[in-house]
Amino acid sequence: MLAVGLLGVLCAARAEEANPLEQALKSMAGVYALVEANAAEPTDASHAFYDGALPAMLRRLDPHSVFFTPGQFEQLREMQRSETKGFGTVVSILPGRVIVLQTLPDTPSSRVGLQPGDEIVAVNNIRLDRLMPEQLTALLTETRRAEALLYVHRSTSPRLLEFRMKPEAMESPSVDRAFLLRPGVGYVRVTSFEGETGKQLHQALEKLGGQELKAVVLDLRGNPGGIIDSSVEAAGLFLEPGAVVMSTRGRARPNEEVKTPAAAKPYRFAVAVLVDEKSASAAEILAGALQDHGRARVVGTRSYGKGLVQSIYPLSQGTGIALTTAFYFTPKGRLIQRALSEGQLAAHGEGGLKPDVEVFPEHPTRLRAFLDVSGLFTTFATEFVKSTPGLTPEFDVSNELLDRFQGFLADRKVTPGLSEWSREREWIRSRLRQDILNQAVGVEAGDEVEMQRDTQVKRALLELGVL
Repeated sequence: MLAVGLLGVLCAARAEEANPLEQALKSMAGVYALVEANAAEPTDASHAFYDGALPAMLRRLDPHSVFFTPGQFEQLREMQRSETKGFGTVVSILPGRVIVLQTLPDTPSSRVGLQPGDEIVAVNNIRLDRLMPEQLTALLTETRRAEALLYVHRSTSPRLLEFRMKPEAMESPSVDRAFLLRPGVGYVRVTSFEGETGKQLHQALEKLGGQELKAVVLDLRGNPGGIIDSSVEAAGLFLEPGAVVMSTRGRARPNEEVKTPAAAKPYRFAVAVLVDEKSASAAEILAGALQDHGRARVVGTRSYGKGLVQSIYPLSQGTGIALTTAFYFTPKGRLIQRALSEGQLAAHGEGGLKPDVEVFPEHPTRLRAFLDVSGLFTTFATEFVKSTPGLTPEFDVSNELLDRFQGFLADRKVTPGLSEWSREREWIRSRLRQDILNQAVGVEAGDEVEMQRDTQVKRALLELGVL
């Protein structure tokens, strides 16, 4: 009887003189009425539509268009209002190990007495030695939401130390690194695009020398994007006033060109931009604008390809949807959005930004991979820093210290062959210096060492003519 009734409803809907949308809605209402009246078990309208029909309809469009139930929509609003909280600790995450590299001043971790070199062995009674790095990252992220109890091993203590901390609001600048790679050649890393990113980028460039700089490497690797207006503001630091940064095109909204501010005062130095497969959205907009205008050389690997305009629409009864309403294009009309397997994005092209010079990260050798995962650099650095107070950013690893590290490895049954050690000697020297400075001075100093050996940074310098 249900099949006969359903067929009758569909035929009646087709017979009516109405547009396709009205027909479809009447068919859906008729189907639900029959289900409600005849199903073996009582039906729940909110479950049928909120968890079934509406999400299924949006899923046919693209994975970014989403229906929010009342609870989910309220959670979205809470996330938009929430502060970034944490303990002020910079850590190194290895399989089964979390080692403190730095505690930021006047934060919960520094006030309770955590120190560089401490190893966190358990969090809220959860042992860390059984967890993989991605599990450790997820646990530490969740831990920042509430008070946490940490059990810590310290080389100078015969027993585990306990630290109880409450998370506090943390300032996390989106422009987190700025230093000179060479005299007159700056390096600036932008990790996301937030409300203050344009201002922070300007301040960082001024700190390095402003218009007196010869060149800058702008690192957008791993940058997931964020606020588009901040990306446009950042573009105004490099492009002429009124230059097109990007355009938007959508079926139900007018096409729009977004340009740099008329009052923009761009820098004139040469620029290279680093991107990778995790550079997305606002990061791609900035890199694409500089590339299309011939203002920068883009170096690295093809970017992620997320060029969607997402609009949030509140609906009745506390629900809402996030809907893809348009797409972002570079100044020359290149679509940023990559193609997906189905839905309205299936017909799109390769998407993302193709670098001017494709350079992949250096593949680790067997010895490098082992030393990184083992944590032996960090362990040696911890002992060295504790026995050598007063280290400064100018510290370098002498041949004697390198030989001492080789003996440290041998004591732990790590004995690479002579030829292998000779090939990796300078890399090991740099990596060891990085870990020592991480703990003795701060991770900013360690990052400077890392960027000096980064293959993509080196190629960017070559493109700028300053290697």
